[in-house]
Amino acid sequence: MDKQNPMILVAGAGAGLGQSLLARFERGGFNPVGLGRTRPNKPVGHFHTLDLTDEGAVKSVITQIIAEHGPPRVVIHNTSELVIAPFKDTSLMDYRQTWASMVQSAVLLAKSTMHPMVEAGGGTFIVSGATASLRGGARFSAFASAKFALRGLTQSLAREYQPMGVHVCHAILDGIIDTQNSRDLHGLDPIKMMNPDHIAETYWQLSHQPTSTWTHELDLRPASEGF
Repeated sequence: MDKQNPMILVAGAGAGLGQSLLARFERGGFNPVGLGRTRPNKPVGHFHTLDLTDEGAVKSVITQIIAEHGPPRVVIHNTSELVIAPFKDTSLMDYRQTWASMVQSAVLLAKSTMHPMVEAGGGTFIVSGATASLRGGARFSAFASAKFALRGLTQSLAREYQPMGVHVCHAILDGIIDTQNSRDLHGLDPIKMMNPDHIAETYWQLSHQPTSTWTHELDLRPASEGF
């Protein structure tokens, strides 16, 4: 069993922000464990390929992880399912898929980790939000409706579990995260994008806040981003 170092568990630990999060916490002495649909090349720490919307699989895998590594000290929900289409072309299945990917996965992650963290004396649960968590845009109805629901879920978890010692935070990422796929898709200058290592540094700081000054929600954006 590897229980000497505190564990960080990242759901949605693909290339980009997910791997940056695991790398930052590993440098800080954490035991990094990632979950995701697609295994990155040379993943940081331990990686489990998993459908995060599958109730039975999530419960089984996380139970196994906790048995091997101990309860997580930090849990980060970082999954996403982006659908961009006019409302008339957005199918009911699109709404179901975005909700399952972002909200159902968060429910299952929280159900599997909250009580172990409480029993271990507390921890931090961070949810990655987006611009669409606060306002819906044309052609983003599926994505925004799921992100709104995810924000509401996070607020409810905070009110229930913060008195038990779990710091719950919703981080609004108001910008495009700098990855090779994002550069190819958007053609933006990287200076106008969000560096995933810099986001990871902020998450590290959130997870180490004293209990008298816990952040429930914050928004991050490049200096060039309008708001």
